[in-house]
Amino acid sequence: MTLRSIVLTGLVSVSLTSFFSPAASAAAGQPADPQLQEEQQLGTESFNELKAKREIITTSLLYDSLKPLTSDIARAAQPRYGLPIKFYLVHEPQPNAFATPGGNVYVVDELLYFVKNDEELAGTICHELAHTIHHDSMELAEKQKKVMEREIGAAVLMGPTAQHALAIALLGKLHSLSYSRDVEARADLTGADICAAAGHNPWGLVWLFREFKDAGPGEMPSLLSDHPDDQARIDALTQHFAANPAVFGRFSQDPSSATAFGVQKNIPVVFLR
Repeated sequence: MTLRSIVLTGLVSVSLTSFFSPAASAAAGQPADPQLQEEQQLGTESFNELKAKREIITTSLLYDSLKPLTSDIARAAQPRYGLPIKFYLVHEPQPNAFATPGGNVYVVDELLYFVKNDEELAGTICHELAHTIHHDSMELAEKQKKVMEREIGAAVLMGPTAQHALAIALLGKLHSLSYSRDVEARADLTGADICAAAGHNPWGLVWLFREFKDAGPGEMPSLLSDHPDDQARIDALTQHFAANPAVFGRFSQDPSSATAFGVQKNIPVVFLR
């Protein structure tokens, strides 16, 4: 896919330097927890790899549409995680979102063109952020590290080069939807909790799962659709909502109540270099 123009003549835009949530400042600095230190380091290596690949978008009007939603989500989720939660737009061919260790959540620009409403976008982002809160990506990285040790030897996996290699391998796993069914199910429920706490309707993820379930082969992108048994996940979320009316009772399950989300096609972007 041809990259969009990086020229923004005459446009007012939002850059990632102003995109971090104020809630993240409370968690800033070097963490005392050794596990969080490891997560922070791996998150930095993952960021640097995406930067080297020219995928991170530093300036775009797309941030205008995304920032209000992610600010709400960050405020609701930050108390659950010991490092600053930050959001970045990245450019990739397929609609997607993914979170790496260390608090960075990456939203692919194509996702903003794909979702139908705020609720679907919020549900997707909250689901990915839940993986960070549960340290799922770090556990995935640890498993990948053991595989790499067996394949190329533990002695080779030492120092900064090893962290960079692990970050590359982890990004590949995150893009291939490598979490187990139980891990995904747990992220669904926590993601719904975050959505509700942020004031966004958590039924959006259910609506998205229904679209995937009802779609024919090849009709939908790989976003979430490679995960097994959409109906089981729909049922689990529905039961979770019913069991917690004080949290979820104020939200409508009717898709017609959704807030339409739409952005202008082919919005120019500037990439971080």
